[in-house]
Amino acid sequence: MQITPVILSGGSGERLWPLSRREYPKQYLNLTSKNTMLQETILRLSGIENLADPIIICNADHRFLVAEQCKEIKILNPTILLEPVGRNTAPAIAAAATQSIKKGDNPVLLVLSADHIIQDINAFHQTIKAGMDLAEEGKLVTFGVVPSNANTEYGYIKFQNTLHSKSDKHIGAHVVKEFVEKPNLKKAQSYLKQGNYLWNSGMFMFKANTLLEELNHFSPEIVKFINSAVDKASHDLDFIRLDKKAFELSPSDSIDYALMEKSDNVVVVSLSAQWNDIGSWTALYDIGLKDNNGNVIQGDVFSESTSNSYVNANHHMVATIGVKDLVIVDTPNATLISTKEKVHEIKKILEKLQEKRRNEQFYHRKVYRPWGWYDSIEEGEHFQVKRLHVNPGAKLSLQMHHKRAEHWVVIKGTATASNGKQVLTLKEGESTYIPVGTKHSLENQTNAYLEIIEVQSGTYLGEDDIVRFEDIYGRVEG
Repeated sequence: MQITPVILSGGSGERLWPLSRREYPKQYLNLTSKNTMLQETILRLSGIENLADPIIICNADHRFLVAEQCKEIKILNPTILLEPVGRNTAPAIAAAATQSIKKGDNPVLLVLSADHIIQDINAFHQTIKAGMDLAEEGKLVTFGVVPSNANTEYGYIKFQNTLHSKSDKHIGAHVVKEFVEKPNLKKAQSYLKQGNYLWNSGMFMFKANTLLEELNHFSPEIVKFINSAVDKASHDLDFIRLDKKAFELSPSDSIDYALMEKSDNVVVVSLSAQWNDIGSWTALYDIGLKDNNGNVIQGDVFSESTSNSYVNANHHMVATIGVKDLVIVDTPNATLISTKEKVHEIKKILEKLQEKRRNEQFYHRKVYRPWGWYDSIEEGEHFQVKRLHVNPGAKLSLQMHHKRAEHWVVIKGTATASNGKQVLTLKEGESTYIPVGTKHSLENQTNAYLEIIEVQSGTYLGEDDIVRFEDIYGRVEG
């Protein structure tokens, strides 16, 4: 039977701020290797038999990131489902199952999060094989990580009986007794001592029709509205947009709460494969390669008398002297400095940023778009300077602004610029001025990258002062 990976890629990863932000969350970052976490999630499946192209479920704002990152690792035919709003994991997984059934398939779905780390790939594959056998038998399979410590950041799965068979193919599989919420330290220590508790990894396997039948029994409203959302979905380029109205009507529940905690058809397969969900900076420190002083260093860092610290400086040089047990993360528009002991309180900083309506909570200085990216180099009262990087063959929308004028200067490549009724070919060093209220667009018709310095001037310079008339990427906003 075919295995279809279902990759949940809708999280915000706010505990890894300032690298992970709503506009560019952790699953799209290369935190532990040259590949992003989404790419690693897909690549570690290589070698599993009967593996189909993945179904990836993501926020509509991240659709071009997902498509580009799949293309970079030669995944050319993914199914990318766009969630119009966040509705937790049960509706997302139900949408993937429904989409599979409507295509005439009934695969075994392997549900994975896009932001996990698994270092022992062989052990992971063996565990998936055991889960496959059980899923084919009609079981709802969850994967429980063998705990290495009394962790209070994970939920736990309590199991009772061990499954047996003549072929021993169910070794490591158990009947689930109950799902347990994140415990305090005393309870976690008790779970570890008892030996029949596993960390809840949030990974699952089941046949598509089994999932929908069971979910329809315990949470019929989810199945009803998600079925409608898939039926009324629209195709947008290479993406499938789930119907917003129907999707919003679905209850917002986790798959654990909506189904797994209620069904008596759930089994857990134990996983011992150096798993980590990278939920904090201390988790990244724990798995990182440490120097002789116990430091995990990434980027251009000079350290003196520094120990047991995590320093990430991929944008400019950072120097540390006489510090220990710190987390230091530097980005172009925000820097985090915290003790490892207190870094879990980062939510308090984000709440303050929200109160002050600071964009640093959500956006990096460098912002990715389907045509490339822009970097906000400088800004002040009534002006802003951006560097635009336009991919070969890409084109910005035909647009206008009510409150700002723009001046484009080509610094690399050749631009085709529409400025009012004029169509201009601009080479390096050439420029054009676009007055307020003038329709304009920018296109790279060459096979080389195009770079522009854009100087904006006006009474308001926000990204919401864009009126689009034509857009090859089908964007309504953003």
